[in-house]
Amino acid sequence: MTPPVISFGQQPCGFFPKRFLVAKILTARRWQKEVGGKIVFFLHDSDHDPRETRTILRHRKTNETAHLNFTFRNKIQRKFSPLNLKQITADWQEKTLLQLPNYVGHDLIELFRGSSGLTAAEFCLSVYGRMGLLEGIEIVRSSDPVFRRAACDIADYFVDVPYQGEIVRARYADGTFTLHAGGDSFITLPPATFTKEQISPTRDSRLRWMQSVVHCTHYIAGLGETAYLHPEAAPEITYVTRDAIDRSDEAYTEITA
Repeated sequence: MTPPVISFGQQPCGFFPKRFLVAKILTARRWQKEVGGKIVFFLHDSDHDPRETRTILRHRKTNETAHLNFTFRNKIQRKFSPLNLKQITADWQEKTLLQLPNYVGHDLIELFRGSSGLTAAEFCLSVYGRMGLLEGIEIVRSSDPVFRRAACDIADYFVDVPYQGEIVRARYADGTFTLHAGGDSFITLPPATFTKEQISPTRDSRLRWMQSVVHCTHYIAGLGETAYLHPEAAPEITYVTRDAIDRSDEAYTEITA
């Protein structure tokens, strides 16, 4: 028998990770103690929604919440580029450091100061790793062209294509590329050829696409994931709901390293 593979998926979810991600990690570690095997973090860094990296912190004196996020190079990147290509402005880190004393202690501020990354995805990974959250966990990224070449074919997907000097993640359907510009507004892009290295899944096709490469035996699901996971697409997996955690959308601000 092959050793168990315990997996969970998540977009980069804040420059300090959201507490629900930490709950997935802790649940995976608990299961690993019970069944053995390895843990695989499927990092869906080809998602393009800038709201994914919004970081919710509480003021240390008033306890009021503040919503902080990256500042990106331009509007096209912010709205449409995948998180692995959303470039952070050169002054963002220093400007954010000036705000952090209101919300976190010295150790976390220094950890943030020592973190690095040109893109949102890279910076998030740097912070999560320095916080000790990724110790012993294999990272598999949905943006990795090697992964994409190895993944199964899917009928429902996005494609990374050029647009106004940037690479954007466009929805592909019926031979047409579109960008969702908000509400009922869509931008239609010119036709273009593409390869598997440019394809990333939609929410509904993500599980089967991931599983075709990761081959997990156990999957740690978020509380809302079960509504769209389509477990029948991978009935060989044992599905586990992540452990509960309070204030799940807020940032996790403890250092475990």
